[in-house]
Amino acid sequence: MTPAALALAPPPASLIAAANAAVLGTHPSVDATLHRVRPGIYAPAQAWGDLTPWSRYLLRVHALHMVRPEGVFSHESAAALMGLPLFCHPRHLHLFDARRDRSLSYGDVRVHTSADPRRTQTVDGIRLTSVADTVIDLGRVLPPAFGLAVADAAMRLFGVTEDRLRTVFEHRRDGRGRKRVAWLLDRASPVAESVGESLSRAVIEWCGFPSPVLQHEHRIEGRLYRSDFCWPHERVVGESDGWQKYDEHDPAGSRDALREEKRREDALRRDGWRVARWDYAATLGVSGIRDALRLAGLSAVRTPDATQLRAVARNPRSD
Repeated sequence: MTPAALALAPPPASLIAAANAAVLGTHPSVDATLHRVRPGIYAPAQAWGDLTPWSRYLLRVHALHMVRPEGVFSHESAAALMGLPLFCHPRHLHLFDARRDRSLSYGDVRVHTSADPRRTQTVDGIRLTSVADTVIDLGRVLPPAFGLAVADAAMRLFGVTEDRLRTVFEHRRDGRGRKRVAWLLDRASPVAESVGESLSRAVIEWCGFPSPVLQHEHRIEGRLYRSDFCWPHERVVGESDGWQKYDEHDPAGSRDALREEKRREDALRRDGWRVARWDYAATLGVSGIRDALRLAGLSAVRTPDATQLRAVARNPRSD
């Protein structure tokens, strides 16, 4: 995949400033058809109700930009604008201000500061930290599997290299989260094609299974197939199913995707591969992916990391 130029995600619903109340003819606070996104900023209530948790968060970020246009977004707020993975609905909005002596909090906003260097950029009129800085910032504070998913996505979508991430990391003097970031930098890869694959890779490791080959190519009966995870010596392949393949708004396309998945799996089985499949929920629940791989004949080669497995689905930064 060719890396994309950075273009920020637009607001997923329209936003209305209370300052425009005269145009509306009534104040938004007394309009039952509007939902207050933050003080002084409203969105259509129906649209807000239809949004996913991560889209609601993105709308909150754009609402803060309306009242703080000079702010530099960081952490989950920068990630939301870039289209990097979010997990549920982050509680806080994040800004970075190198001019401050100390960080501060007000309402749902956290303003971070640091003597460590940060690269900022302005895209579509919005200021935010660079992709690499955002990855390192989140890698220090997110649970490891989620931090890995952010790093994988940044590499895949924007061509951020491991060397660039390591350079940013090495210039950070604050030691907080260093072990966590070092772990994900040793594993981050642009080859992972989805958040589900990134999280699966972490769970596979913590379950004690051997490391898989990613996106392995299989030439079978004149056709070329790729598997998400492959253990060639064990003749096992693993498939992480994601909802992106199956669009409820495109039934015909979903049927084609399911048909192609079945054709590919049948070909792999005829070629002597044992196929394990799991979905996003099975990954976060751990037992689903572990049982699928065991049934396919894969055995653990080291002691499972029970601590990481118990915490894999927990993100204290989100609701």
